[in-house]
Amino acid sequence: MSQRLSRINELLKREISSVIQREFEFNGSLVTISDVDVTQDLKEAKVFVSVLGGSPSFVLSKLNDKHGIIQNRVAKRVVLKQTPVLSFRTDESAARGVDVVNLLDEVAKIPTAPPEEEDEV
Repeated sequence: MSQRLSRINELLKREISSVIQREFEFNGSLVTISDVDVTQDLKEAKVFVSVLGGSPSFVLSKLNDKHGIIQNRVAKRVVLKQTPVLSFRTDESAARGVDVVNLLDEVAKIPTAPPEEEDEV
């Protein structure tokens, strides 16, 4: 990924987070924008959302229904030739990370062979 796309991803992530924090309420759920992935032509952006303490499907449906409003607010603050069309998706990276840590813990419990001693000549 180019450095320009990385900067745009981070800028959009920050601005989308700001808009969601100011203008949306999710009834006790903690909603964070974990990543934004913009296409090379800057026409579409996948926004990955983490939800703690609530229903991810409710949050995603609300965000996808209101994506035009969010996009409009972001367009006022971010100067690009055109603002990418936002589509919100669930971020499963935290759950995958927990699974990997659990697997590593299981591997650590497996007995290992004793180290071989070197023969002195």
